[in-house]
Amino acid sequence: MESQNTYQKFKRLEPWLHLFLWVMVLFYPYLKYSEREGGYMMSFAHELNSLFFKMTISYFLYFYIFPKKDKKTYILVAILALVVNTALYELADGYFHVDHTYFLQHFMANLLTYLSFAVVFFTLYSVKNMYRQQMQLDALAQGKKQAEMNALKAQINPHFLFNTLNTIYANALKKDDNTPTLILKLSDGFRYLFHEGQQDYVSVEQEVQHLVDYIQLQQERLADKVVVHFSTEIDSAEKQIAPLLLIPFVENAFKYTSVLKGKKHPINITVALSDGHFLFSCVNPFDSNAKEAIDPNWSESGIGIVNVKERLHLLYDESHDLRIAEQDQNFYVNLSLEL
Repeated sequence: MESQNTYQKFKRLEPWLHLFLWVMVLFYPYLKYSEREGGYMMSFAHELNSLFFKMTISYFLYFYIFPKKDKKTYILVAILALVVNTALYELADGYFHVDHTYFLQHFMANLLTYLSFAVVFFTLYSVKNMYRQQMQLDALAQGKKQAEMNALKAQINPHFLFNTLNTIYANALKKDDNTPTLILKLSDGFRYLFHEGQQDYVSVEQEVQHLVDYIQLQQERLADKVVVHFSTEIDSAEKQIAPLLLIPFVENAFKYTSVLKGKKHPINITVALSDGHFLFSCVNPFDSNAKEAIDPNWSESGIGIVNVKERLHLLYDESHDLRIAEQDQNFYVNLSLEL
């Protein structure tokens, strides 16, 4: 992607920009007074001392203060750092100026100098952050596109589609009253992928309904194999959430449970939303030795956990917590989001 290449180029160029800046700062006084008789009067040690304090405050702000998302709460910390750094410099600079008597004037002049460096480094940080954000937006768009393609593949791969159609056909032969409902669920699943699945955000109600449709189709198809316990507790169904975040975990639950021996294996799925705090939990029995029995067409389909993790990182960077674990022959997925 073009934005990623630009960001990577900027990162490679950045150390040289820093080096150029500090070399210019260090040697500028000597260049400025080079044509005067006697040249620049201050020692090189004096300039190194001055450079040290300029670099200290600049990189403290650059690496610690500027990356903070809530910069306003760190304004006092930044001001205190500037004042302390200036005071320490004045003390250190006293070794080079024995007759130094204008402490306050020098203090204010150097404080303004450090503020100037703060502006320079904030500009540098802003440019770098702009390139990084554009790269993340492009990656998000690419990841969303891949998610849509993979989700569509998961829904139309022969393993799922043919078995579902066979189930519907068998029900139709028996004149089962559920047949129209199953056809509608399958249709709704495709509509969701083609329409809502391509939106940036959908309502929690829509995302949960997509899960319900998928679960009901799988329950009908694997009636003797699984028993699904699905519960929801949502206080605001219109809250917005990124689409296709939950279906991979549910798909995996059915995928790995379907190959187990025996019948009536429990799959427990819970969705809750309270005061903007979204919780999703999925627990299913798991046997790592049985993975080889999964149909390759089904095993390779689907959005995939890796893709979901990438989208969560881009969309809900510091407002999500995803925990996946295998324990006591069960597979646990717990996801929390701040919507």
